[in-house]
Amino acid sequence: MNRLTHETSPYLQQHADNPVDWYPWGEESLALARAQDKPILLSVGYSACHWCHVMAHESFEDATVAAEMNRLFINIKVDREERPDLDQIYQTAHHMLTQRNGGWPLTMFLMPDGTPFFGGTYFPKTPRYNMPGFLGLLPRIEQAYREQRNEITKQNASLLAALAGTVPVAADASAFERAPLTQALHEFAQVFDREHGGIGRAPKFPHPYELAFCLRRHALDGATEGLDIAHTTLTHMAEGGIYDHLGGGFARYSVDDTWTIPHFEKMLYDNGPLLALYCDAWQVTQSPRYKTVCAETAAWVMREMQSLNANEGGYYSSFDADSEHVEGKFYVWTPDQVKALLTPEEFAVMALHYGLNAPANFEHEHWNLRVTQPLATGGEALLASARAKLLAARNQRVWPGRDDKILTSWNALMIKGMARAARVFDEPAWLVSAQRALDFIRRTLWKDGRLLATYKDGKAHLNAYLDDYAFLLDALLELMQTEFRAADLEFARALADRLLDQFEDAEHGGFYFTSHDHEKLIHRNKPGHDNATPSGNGIAAFALQRLGHVLGEPRYIDAAERAIRLFYGAMQRQPSAFVSLLTALEEALVPPRVLVLRGEVSALHEWQGALAARYRPDTLVLTLHNELMTLPPALDKPVITGGVNAWLCQGVSCLPPVSDLGTIMRLLNQGQK
Repeated sequence: MNRLTHETSPYLQQHADNPVDWYPWGEESLALARAQDKPILLSVGYSACHWCHVMAHESFEDATVAAEMNRLFINIKVDREERPDLDQIYQTAHHMLTQRNGGWPLTMFLMPDGTPFFGGTYFPKTPRYNMPGFLGLLPRIEQAYREQRNEITKQNASLLAALAGTVPVAADASAFERAPLTQALHEFAQVFDREHGGIGRAPKFPHPYELAFCLRRHALDGATEGLDIAHTTLTHMAEGGIYDHLGGGFARYSVDDTWTIPHFEKMLYDNGPLLALYCDAWQVTQSPRYKTVCAETAAWVMREMQSLNANEGGYYSSFDADSEHVEGKFYVWTPDQVKALLTPEEFAVMALHYGLNAPANFEHEHWNLRVTQPLATGGEALLASARAKLLAARNQRVWPGRDDKILTSWNALMIKGMARAARVFDEPAWLVSAQRALDFIRRTLWKDGRLLATYKDGKAHLNAYLDDYAFLLDALLELMQTEFRAADLEFARALADRLLDQFEDAEHGGFYFTSHDHEKLIHRNKPGHDNATPSGNGIAAFALQRLGHVLGEPRYIDAAERAIRLFYGAMQRQPSAFVSLLTALEEALVPPRVLVLRGEVSALHEWQGALAARYRPDTLVLTLHNELMTLPPALDKPVITGGVNAWLCQGVSCLPPVSDLGTIMRLLNQGQK
């Protein structure tokens, strides 16, 4: 066993028995590289990564390759999910050095000070796929390190300057405008697949934040194009093979244009935002399929992704794409396998609905379930019993690996999704699930007024990142709208204060990805554009603005405006890459409406149900029961007995209290398309 055996990351533990003399990232390995004057071989991946497994089997488990790695390099293995700070830096450096997109596994060769001088992603052990063989590459890289030091030093200086140049500079614009919002929707329309749905072509990713932006444009601007993009895409995804029709939840992406064959890994960070998005889309369309997706995804999350340990309750990170070293084996079927489990009547309905009577769609011999025909009239009960039987049989297979570390930022994304789904569909169990996860984070990953990033097997550690604070603050605002707890508001205030104290660049605006007292790395970035997860700067600006309006706290609103101003020039140039910041921009132009309800429990429940039936992305609803609680002045409204009083505010303006639900509904509907 090597030095990874005591790490909390399941990905690092997967490599603990490699013959490679792996080190985790840390001062010990960096100091050793300096002392021995050896280059560093940095390998970045994650536990659900298929090609990471391939490279591990081919090279890292091979004694000959490992011996060469150990002889020539200090070898460092990094879990990109635990150390997104390192991953962001070296993915950017990889692109600068190679002019190619990165990915995982990321393979970078570094000087002892951490500056990269050569890199790639997956390398086969021996040459193929028009790629050099890893075994032959290793001595050439080490030779270059020894013999081309002057050239590498010059390249390093240029690279560090280029990295520094990626930090944005605030725009000179004196006033914000709405133009980037309109332009972003136009850009999405240009790349929208009108036949199969999706933004762009294969491989197709879900893009939940972009689709949510499109849906928001429909709700607030009446943009039919926005609804068409979101509705078409979400319908095709829900019917496609990217959705798990037996167990619920979505895979990472589709390898084809029709959403038929996914890359089978299932990630928490996709499913939390998709759950929230399908709730929003159901509010707009009332599509029964969207409601089913929400119910099945929430059930999957609680069944397979949430710790049942009484002392925990957080959400796990992912499921692998592979089982028994074969991608997708856990999920796919043959018609004979299905027929053996079902009655003839059940099979007839299922085969027609899911395409089992058509040619194989996966590797020419298996079927990944996807909707190919509408369900036959009266077939609901037969399909339900058939799906239950197949799920029970699938559960007896060898499961793909589950990464059961608990990440603060990804938990926040799922807490938000579960809280919104609980409110929209009035499902108390989903709310309990979200609150369990939140309470676990507050109890275990909030220490001495600071967040930690990750937890596993009783150990919470690693200094938290911008995303941890921003996403959790955003999740708290969502959770408080489903059930208001005074402790959650106090936690939100503490998070916001720490966010400003430890991450904001108060002089130039925006938020660094790492805290001011974080380990010094070769670069400190301020990410603004959205990736697989939303921009930390965008979510921080959005959530701080909203909390500022809820509390009447201008410090939060001012910090959000500084962040928006920093990225405003980039938003003008390429708005579709910045939808999180665009949403914050929109609420800087037109503040969100804050509706505060106070009254008796039974009456409040009726109001909540009525208000949750319609999608209002520009409105926060906070429901406060009449029991005594300490509230900030902005929320400390007088209580009444026997009914509900509602206070509707926007910016610094508030209407007189309203006690009639119909009147409030009319007021809220004003201004929405």
